[in-house]
Amino acid sequence: MHELSTVVYVIDTVEKICREQDLKTVASVTLEVGEVSTIIPEYLTDFWEWSKKKSEFLKDAELKIEKIKAVTYCQDCRKTYDTMTYKKICPYCGSGNTFLITGNEYNIKEIEAM
Repeated sequence: MHELSTVVYVIDTVEKICREQDLKTVASVTLEVGEVSTIIPEYLTDFWEWSKKKSEFLKDAELKIEKIKAVTYCQDCRKTYDTMTYKKICPYCGSGNTFLITGNEYNIKEIEAM
């Protein structure tokens, strides 16, 4: 369960930004989470609700999660395709000479603060 450590990292990062920018409170934090990142959004939300209560800046902050589509690139035919549908085998040429280009990451996209 790396969702807890992810939430702790996000809260620590947002608190640091709040201190640096002299912000008083955060209304929401938007995370982008890749489809194949192994992060379970429901767990993030649960840990967020529990963890934010301990923060002076985030007590009432909402966590928003946006999904990053998993996209794979085929090195043989040079096309991209939906990873969740076709996995590692290119649907255009049948090659397995492919690699993931998006969908494994998570990012803090936006912080709405006052």
